[in-house]
Amino acid sequence: MSFVFERKINYYETDRMGVVHHSNYIRYMEESRCAWLESIEMPFELLEERDITIPVLSVKCEYKHHVTFGDTIIIEPFVKEYNGVRMTVGYEVTDKKTGNKVIEAETKHCFTNKNLRPINLKKVAKEFSDKFEALLVK
Repeated sequence: MSFVFERKINYYETDRMGVVHHSNYIRYMEESRCAWLESIEMPFELLEERDITIPVLSVKCEYKHHVTFGDTIIIEPFVKEYNGVRMTVGYEVTDKKTGNKVIEAETKHCFTNKNLRPINLKKVAKEFSDKFEALLVK
């Protein structure tokens, strides 16, 4: 299942050069990841009700092409790696108008309980684990 998240660039997200400041891309990835989880019926509210959190362990982002105020980007998150304890989410980010690749990015995560102790989603919430397994890009 492919998920597409559209995001229009706001003026306040740009810098003196008129391009999106690099730090905003991490926010865009977070927004798309939250919307993606909601689309697969796994919103953060539901995860938190089950005492499951998905903290970010690392972010990797390679900038390919700039975008500016008024542009719209398309973000397609996908599961690159998953083993029940850790997950890597990749992001295809393109400029909607030009089709240019904007960034190549990924975030690495682990699954924890409310006390931030690592958990194995396969054992704690098999129904969620099965969804991530099914979304794994092979």
